[in-house]
Amino acid sequence: MAIKDTAEEWEVRATDTPFVGNKTSVRTDDVVMPDGSVVHRDYQVHPGSVAVLALDDTGRVLVIRQYRHPVRQKLWEIPAGLLDVPGENPLHAAQRELYEEAHVKAEDWRVLTDVYTTPGGCDEAVRIFLARGLSEADGRRYEVEDEEADMELARVPVDELVRGVLAGDLHNNCLVVGVLSLVAALSGDGLDALRPAEAPWPARPFEP
Repeated sequence: MAIKDTAEEWEVRATDTPFVGNKTSVRTDDVVMPDGSVVHRDYQVHPGSVAVLALDDTGRVLVIRQYRHPVRQKLWEIPAGLLDVPGENPLHAAQRELYEEAHVKAEDWRVLTDVYTTPGGCDEAVRIFLARGLSEADGRRYEVEDEEADMELARVPVDELVRGVLAGDLHNNCLVVGVLSLVAALSGDGLDALRPAEAPWPARPFEP
């Protein structure tokens, strides 16, 4: 048997949306189980996200430090953002986020990995890109606001981030998955063997 996730959809007898927020909502589905019983499943409906592991020529990763209110912590993260427009090309969104959060552009883009953040309670899918060939972006810096106004930027060696992840000092999902995926790619077939930036993404279909 191939170890590969596969699409499957169980019957939904009824559905309700008890909460609708600015970007996400909460849905309740009555789902038919294999034995014929029906159970309630509550989950967050999310537009999807992109994240960028930006790797410079000296082997350092561009990271940002930002306050995250739900967990009451300032977390070190990689640039990331929502797919605000249905069908939005994730590469274009990732390039925008790298520009807005770090004022950086990249020449080489690859898909590092695709993940569901919390599939037991949320349908959020994230595509994490690898960006190389970094340089300062053209034009004026993007004007940040809210939590982003207090954001810090740094470039940190990959091995230092790995130690932080394994020591329990770094917790952001995209940073953890991105950094460990990078190390796996480097020790495997290499970064040039990663999927192209426009590779299909069944979890969030997009326009070319």
